[in-house]
Amino acid sequence: MLVAFSVSPSGGAGGGVSEAVAAAVKVVRESGLPNETSSMFTTIEGEWDEVMAVVKRAVDAVAAYGPRVSLVLKADIRPGFTGQLTAKVERVEAHLTEG
Repeated sequence: MLVAFSVSPSGGAGGGVSEAVAAAVKVVRESGLPNETSSMFTTIEGEWDEVMAVVKRAVDAVAAYGPRVSLVLKADIRPGFTGQLTAKVERVEAHLTEG
């Protein structure tokens, strides 16, 4: 499965969230699961239980930065498929180069 998520603190002092987001991204990267981070989301690939455990640890890391945490999550659940973090993009790119 692929899970794209965004997590940030709210209700804390100060206006920036980059330090808290970096803490969440560190959790994801240390998980060893395939992942990528963009300006809006971090996407992680793996089995349901392992991916959701990483998301929970990322939320816990962000919770240290404020009394409230916002989590947005989107999942692509497709049993039997792996490598989709890059394969989905490669299929789109192939269409863009046809022509």
